[in-house]
Amino acid sequence: MRRAIEQVLRDEPRPGPLGKFTAEQIVQILAVACEPPAKSGRPITHWTAHELADEVVKRGIVPSISVAQVGRYLREAALQPHKKRYWLNTTEKDPVQFQEQVEAVCDTYLEAPALEKNYRTHTISTDEMTGLQALERNAPSRPMTYGHCEKIEFEYTRHGTLSFIGNFQVTTGELIAPTIGPTRTEADFASHIEQTVATDPKASWIFVVDNLNIHCSETLVRMVAQACGIEQPLGKKGVRGVLKSVASRQAFLSEKSHRIRFVYTPKHSSWLNQIEVVFGVIMRKVIRRGSFSSVADLRSKLLNFIDYFNRVFAKPFLWTYTGRPLQARPAA
Repeated sequence: MRRAIEQVLRDEPRPGPLGKFTAEQIVQILAVACEPPAKSGRPITHWTAHELADEVVKRGIVPSISVAQVGRYLREAALQPHKKRYWLNTTEKDPVQFQEQVEAVCDTYLEAPALEKNYRTHTISTDEMTGLQALERNAPSRPMTYGHCEKIEFEYTRHGTLSFIGNFQVTTGELIAPTIGPTRTEADFASHIEQTVATDPKASWIFVVDNLNIHCSETLVRMVAQACGIEQPLGKKGVRGVLKSVASRQAFLSEKSHRIRFVYTPKHSSWLNQIEVVFGVIMRKVIRRGSFSSVADLRSKLLNFIDYFNRVFAKPFLWTYTGRPLQARPAA
């Protein structure tokens, strides 16, 4: 903020009268701009230059000031009250555990090529897109023409929704063995993992997933135990053994000695899951401007895009983030 204020107060030499407002007044104007309007008794969520000008006059900071002048001060200080971005305020209960989880995910990505080549271990980033609506526009879109962008019909008919469970293969960048259906239940996810493993039943598999409850369910534990030939007693959900709690089930599913295992991202860290990037591509290229006559049409177009993606776009991400703090370089 100090640098922004200095930028506003700095002025190039020029002819004409001196500025009308003192440095103290300008600083006070910018300070008001950084306050929530509710503090001034205004029932609004953000300032406009007009309301800010009115407020600083009302407070007696300046006798008068134009809206344009307030706007200039805001621009020079790089303050943009008309803009906002979403963010999630998280507080990790155990920063050490959080850091270990981040590093485990990053190491999984970095080790994937060698594991694939030397040990036939597939590393898969897995997640779901839910509530994908099959919306049919009530009139055809008008294509763009010179000086005019594409026009999409505002009104639509709803035909239902689908859930898409996707697999992004870390070493190839391909989408493999998708599941597209009406629901995303515990049974759906376990079945999805089972059909994915069936594409190469002799290989080992590592799945990177978030902490959604279906990613560490009783059904999934039993499916993995059966697929890996594990005969140990699994206990009873909520009572004892492997099945007792979310933590015990995650520990079992994360066991490195298993042929099929899971690596869990920390809570509120979906950006670590590579398939989230691909989901953004699907939203932009298929869903957002799409028109679907039925859920079957939506499903068909999703499958067609997956085939297209694998032929045209598929490539592994160049993952350089290690999850570890950057080391300071020694002084020369």
